[in-house]
Amino acid sequence: MSGPVDGAPVVVERDGGVAVVTLNRPERRNALDAKTKVALRGALEDVAADSAVRAVLLTGAGGAFCAGQDLAEHAAALREAPAHAFDTVEEDYAPVVRLLATMDKPVVAGVNGTCVGAGLALALACDLRVLAEDAVLGTAFSAIGLTCDSGLSATLTRSVGESRARELVLLAEPFSAQQAVEWGISGRVVPRDEVGAAGRALAARLASGPTAAYAESKRLIGEAWGRDLGATLVAEARAQGRLGLTKDHAGAVAAFLAKRKPTFEGH
Repeated sequence: MSGPVDGAPVVVERDGGVAVVTLNRPERRNALDAKTKVALRGALEDVAADSAVRAVLLTGAGGAFCAGQDLAEHAAALREAPAHAFDTVEEDYAPVVRLLATMDKPVVAGVNGTCVGAGLALALACDLRVLAEDAVLGTAFSAIGLTCDSGLSATLTRSVGESRARELVLLAEPFSAQQAVEWGISGRVVPRDEVGAAGRALAARLASGPTAAYAESKRLIGEAWGRDLGATLVAEARAQGRLGLTKDHAGAVAAFLAKRKPTFEGH
């Protein structure tokens, strides 16, 4: 997947109900410098607020998804303002991850190549993943004397379990797309040159689906980790009550009874 190269660090393309957000620094394996992080946050805020966008595909230009933090820029920050070198974790990475994980529309990660460090965290913050069969993934943080950020300690642990997460974080050994799926990181593994088409197809399928139900499902799943069973049952009942009043639900029931395919409008 080559992707756009027009000089902007992040490129947004709207295709029907799908917004394709592309990290566009292929010469740096889409490493995240300050301009890219600001542009990515802005792009995600825009598509999250755009009612015409019903699903999002996040991917990278060239042969990489995202190589994480731009270490050249980070090294400069350590030299020039070490006390503030990590302000970016809360100011940039945290808002981006929250947007991916909590926006009221499904997000697909098109992992077309290298996906390490904060790049892995971005992919895991998305709802679904399409992985290139030759993609290389990894946590990377401990290899440079750091721990997890961008939510990785939570999203990785929930995906692969605590024991595997400890191994992947502490040893920082790279792993393959096939291993990722075997270990519990959900995803569809396809040849590299098919990632773009497969990602768009999956996002388009979601865009034509019951997006109001998807939004409620994202909230329920995201909040379930901090709730006991009783609170979960209450939250589910309230969510069903809200969805039960939507045109999507009424129309889908009518379509089922009439033995025809439903049409979902998101309300």
